Order: sequence, then structure tokens, then C-alpha cells
Amino acid sequence: MEILGIDIGGSGVKAALVDTDKGELLSDKIRFQTPENGSPKKIFDGIATNFIEELKWKGKVGCGFPGVVKKNKVYSAANISKKWIGVNIKKKFLKKFNLECRAINDADAAGLSEIKLNNKIPKKGTVMIITVGTGLGTSIFVDGKLVPNIEFGHLKMYGDCAEKYASNLARKKLNLTWKEWAARFSEYIHYIELLVSPNVIVFGGGISKYFHEFESDLISNCKIIPAKNRNNSGIIGAAFSAI
Repeated sequence: MEILGIDIGGSGVKAALVDTDKGELLSDKIRFQTPENGSPKKIFDGIATNFIEELKWKGKVGCGFPGVVKKNKVYSAANISKKWIGVNIKKKFLKKFNLECRAINDADAAGLSEIKLNNKIPKKGTVMIITVGTGLGTSIFVDGKLVPNIEFGHLKMYGDCAEKYASNLARKKLNLTWKEWAARFSEYIHYIELLVSPNVIVFGGGISKYFHEFESDLISNCKIIPAKNRNNSGIIGAAFSAI
């Protein structure tokens, strides 16, 4: 089945056509920069121009969003306009494009992709997916089943939000070396392990393409592996959610 997967993020909005039978992209990934403040209107206008019209798309859509999403409705918004809170993404797609859409949390979408496609993930036990980019997205799977909307990127660390300490944006703002940033991220992992004790952590998000740069500096009590589909996991998983 072909489904349009969309991954809305704080820095960019990405999409591609996905073969959900094979878990592969059928088109080149298209991206546009998240508009300042990232309001629903601006992002939906960007989706219209860059994705729906460009691809002449008339089929199903799966959409990952950076916040709590329940039954396609947004309940929180991270690194993006708070105007999203209360928006039913499914209804918006139907009204604006006359397209069927399913919306879920963006890290949950990335997790769906990894659980289905990454053969290094055990079938039993607790698996945590952490997507590292503008913020920190997290999803948890227990024996292969999703526990939705786990926003552990917003845990408090040193009096502020964890993602302000350990995200890729934090690394860039402070001009940290990979080793310096890995030390921070290892602190975050230790915090997570106290709460969840995962068997495996899957490292995803935009920074995952550099996993080899800092893998040896990460300290954890559990196995850490890179996402199989790196930063495409969110797109593929969003498409999976719409099957």
C-alpha cells in the first residue's frame, strides 16, 4: 500500500511516499523549513504546496506531530506554536484536502517504524526509542506494544526541560564537541534508566546519522543501537499508522 508519510518537526517538515508493505520510501524525501512559530495555518499551507500539490497526492496520509496526540487531536505542542493545541489533524486534512489522515505523536511514529523493521530489536522486553533533534522525542514499547505519548524529553534536569540540556539544538547552541555532548546525553540516559530500565534504547532523529561519532562515548546500562531508518523512521512510521 502507498501512503504519504509526514513528519512535522520544530525545525523542518518532511514527507515522502511510503510502501507500507516493504517499509521503504517510494519517492525522494521532500522537506520545507518549519515557519517561524510553526502555526497550523502556515504548516498546512506548506504541506499543501510542497507535498499534496507537488506529489498530486489523493490517497491516505499518516502524520507525526511533536506533542501528545490522542484520537488525532493535539493536546500539547513542543518546539512549535501552541496554536496547535486543540487541533484535530484528521479533520483538518479532510476539510482542507479531502484526504483521510491518521495523526500520532512523532516519536511514536518513529518507534512504529523501528519495531516493525529493525531486526536488532528484541520481541520481548522494554524498548525505548529516543529521537534527538530540535528536542527530545521518546516512545516506549513493551513486548512490541506501544505505550503512547511518553514525553520524557520534558522531564526536568537541572531545573529546566531535559531537551534544553541534551538535544541536538542544545549541542549546537553551546558549540559542544561530540564527546562533550555525549556526556550530557549519558546523564539523560541515566535518568531514563532510573524510571524505565529499558532493555534496548534505539537512537533516532536527525542526529542519528552521526551515531558513529559519539557511540563510544555514550554510557548506559543497556544496549544502544541506531535507528535502522535513521531520520526517515518518523516518515515511515507515520505511514504505518495510517494503514
